[in-house]
Amino acid sequence: MTSDVLTSIEGPVGRIRLDRPKALHALTTDMCTAMLDALDAWRADPSIEAVLLDHAEGRGFCAGGDIRMLAESGAADGVAARAFFHTEYRLNHRLFTYAKPTVAFMDGITMGGGVGIACPCD
Repeated sequence: MTSDVLTSIEGPVGRIRLDRPKALHALTTDMCTAMLDALDAWRADPSIEAVLLDHAEGRGFCAGGDIRMLAESGAADGVAARAFFHTEYRLNHRLFTYAKPTVAFMDGITMGGGVGIACPCD
């Protein structure tokens, strides 16, 4: 689990908050994995009726993928970049096929992967 994603249950709502404000909540592989884990845990939980995606402090929802990591990976062997996209696209698919309502608050800066995780929401 990563501290860059905060998960909580607030009444009947599972809440996923991106918490990487210095990087405009840019997504990492660990963040995508943490969101997948939360969605999987809540999928079979009858007390969770909906899922909310938003961000903690900062001036935007999500700047997309972590460009620095992607550039460094691309300059090397590309393994980390491929792992990121594999995990992020699994997250997008999970959100598109999730049986419970999902809502994303895309306030402020929202680009790339941030749009990718918000568009599947209801």
